[in-house]
Amino acid sequence: MNLVDVVNEDHENPNVKKYPDFRTGDTVAVHAKITEGAKTRIQVFQGVCISIKKKNTVNGHFRVRKTSNGIGVERVFPFHSPNIAKIEIVRRGKSRRAKLYYLRQRSGKSARIAIDYDRSK
Repeated sequence: MNLVDVVNEDHENPNVKKYPDFRTGDTVAVHAKITEGAKTRIQVFQGVCISIKKKNTVNGHFRVRKTSNGIGVERVFPFHSPNIAKIEIVRRGKSRRAKLYYLRQRSGKSARIAIDYDRSK
């Protein structure tokens, strides 16, 4: 075991194994810990997962996009971040590509993703 593996073990989050198996196109609700001054609270960020990079590694992350008051908002969440309390899958989407960056230029009905009934609960 080399030094890089030792450092990666120190920064791993044990909750990653509890996360549900989601893909791009799925609508997810990420419960993130927010620190304001001395207080911490949990804020839910719900949107469409538009990209996933390096899912099983320490430096892997996923990108979630939502529209808030007509403005698109994206957040990047590292998988091994200690600030993620939990991830819930709201709706499973049918996507034919790995990165859904084209949703940035879309709005309204054209920005919707079809529901994947084969993978639904």
